[in-house]
Amino acid sequence: MEYILILIAAVFVNNIVLAQFLGICPFLGVSNKVSTSVGMSGAVLFVMTIATITTYLLHQYLLVPAGLEYLRTITFILVIATLVQMIEIIIKKVSPPLYQALGVFLPLITTNCAVLGVAILALGLENGSLLKAVFFAISNAIGFALALIVFASIREHLELANIPKGMKGVPINLLVAGLLSLAFLGFTGLV
Repeated sequence: MEYILILIAAVFVNNIVLAQFLGICPFLGVSNKVSTSVGMSGAVLFVMTIATITTYLLHQYLLVPAGLEYLRTITFILVIATLVQMIEIIIKKVSPPLYQALGVFLPLITTNCAVLGVAILALGLENGSLLKAVFFAISNAIGFALALIVFASIREHLELANIPKGMKGVPINLLVAGLLSLAFLGFTGLV
């Protein structure tokens, strides 16, 4: 039951993008097309999961025993940056069209504060184990994907809509993002 609550909270109630406002850069930048959003969501899922595993183990078995908890943030940033570089190399070789579609936004995962935020938040879970931290990371990645894909699908539909000239582009995108955030606010109190 505890894992179901973590999933519901991470995806709907405390959505990493729409409630905690982490990961806004890729949310606004990569959401032009649903296909690109799906690719970015997969990359974020992979990076977020691997980063949480790695940072959790580093924190528990290196930083805490050595009394170096104050180096947590810088260590986590270095680990995430290394993982993203590895992901970029793999995607470039495995799927060149996806690599071209993601373009400059793939390196943005390095500075995606959602990945760093989840890695840090996973350490603060009550009775936190590695399994719970990984489940928390996967749940947050699903929440990130949901927000990104829903926003991308709305943006695709807006391309066909008759929108006033002054509202096209960034203004309507920010308005829709705000409305999505308000919609997810309706899940508050669910968990």
